[in-house]
Amino acid sequence: MSTMTDVGVPETSHQANAKPWYKVLYIQVLIAIALGVLVGWLSPHLATNPWIKALGDGFVKLIKMVIAPIIFCTVVSGIAHIQDARKVGRVGIKALVYFEVVSSFALILGLVVGNLVPVGHGLAAKPDPGAVAKYVDQAGHMHAVDFFLNIIPESVVGAFAKGDILQVLLFAILFGFALMALGERGHRLRDVIDDTAHAVFGVIAIVMKAAPVGAFGAMAFTIGKYGPAALGNLVGLVALFYTTAALFVFVVLGLIAKFVGFNIFRFLGYIKDELLIVLGTSSSESALPQLMEKLERLGCSKSVVGLVVPTGYSFNLDGTNIYMTLATLFIAQALGIELSFTEQLTILLVAMLTSKGASGVTGAGFVTLAGTLAAVNPALVPGMAIVFSIDKFMSEVRALTNITGNGVATVFVSWWEGELDHDRLHANLNKTVDPSDVETAITTG
Repeated sequence: MSTMTDVGVPETSHQANAKPWYKVLYIQVLIAIALGVLVGWLSPHLATNPWIKALGDGFVKLIKMVIAPIIFCTVVSGIAHIQDARKVGRVGIKALVYFEVVSSFALILGLVVGNLVPVGHGLAAKPDPGAVAKYVDQAGHMHAVDFFLNIIPESVVGAFAKGDILQVLLFAILFGFALMALGERGHRLRDVIDDTAHAVFGVIAIVMKAAPVGAFGAMAFTIGKYGPAALGNLVGLVALFYTTAALFVFVVLGLIAKFVGFNIFRFLGYIKDELLIVLGTSSSESALPQLMEKLERLGCSKSVVGLVVPTGYSFNLDGTNIYMTLATLFIAQALGIELSFTEQLTILLVAMLTSKGASGVTGAGFVTLAGTLAAVNPALVPGMAIVFSIDKFMSEVRALTNITGNGVATVFVSWWEGELDHDRLHANLNKTVDPSDVETAITTG
């Protein structure tokens, strides 16, 4: 027997739908990550070969290639289908309110855990300021005014050429409003943009077949260059950061999910392909287009997905917030510097701003850390070198937490806006349909 679900996908028996295990994307990525770790550990000379590194870098570049057109098409189409222009502003305000509240929880959690488990005490570190000089320099030139001015592109073509998410988002919002104002005259152009979006998702379906290769290259190079020994006596900070991030996802985001009416573990299972790709590449952007497509199929409205996900990549960096509070306290403890209550409160306020200001900057986590340390206590800045060698091992969890937070944020704002399809949500989370079949989603529209 075969029936049709409300998302247009045939619902058959599990045996009929099941793929061979070796064709399932997340299993392929898991195997690739494991092989990458083995190659990096057993043959670091081979793993650090530029061609091995190019496998990971090339995959991330392929994904970034389609981010700008996906954001443009999704946002323009979402706004153009809305009849009430006030709704766009309402969704944007709700998203920003959610981002600031949840980001505050992330910062406070990091601060509390960092004080309760002072893993930096007794390290007797001797930092090398030269190793982190370029990050400190970047942080010194980072100002809130420059950040807001940078949202406005020099030209539309330049925004797409650079792939700056916020610049593309701004133009897409303006273009969407203009298309909405055209009324029926704009319907043909809107249909063209919708079809373009489907075509770009087709490109993503092709690119995703290379995800295991990209994950292998990125993981092999990371382990080969830094090695398991790079963790050394800093393993305490890494373990504490992993634990705190898990607490945030399962407790804070878990409670938000329960409030909306879904299970955080089922949600993580639904986006497992994207999480493993992020784990392999250390880049949350590598899964952005596929995450947007999956959230739409999960029951979130196109307009909410188009506005919340791209904005969240700049304004909702929960993993980065946890990292900054924990790393700041760890460095202070390692250097034997006692931070007063006022200085710790300053961490919260400064980190809330710096986490936005470094969006899109290479080494953003380290740049934001430099800006935070300089504002809290300049004597802490040289201590960045203490965590420099293990930053790569924490960047994966930053990215994993960020992408999970943005996924939950999109579902929450859709629910808040009254545009969450609960039947479709539960059908996907309960695996009534196959969420990993990207090609099926594209053909069914």
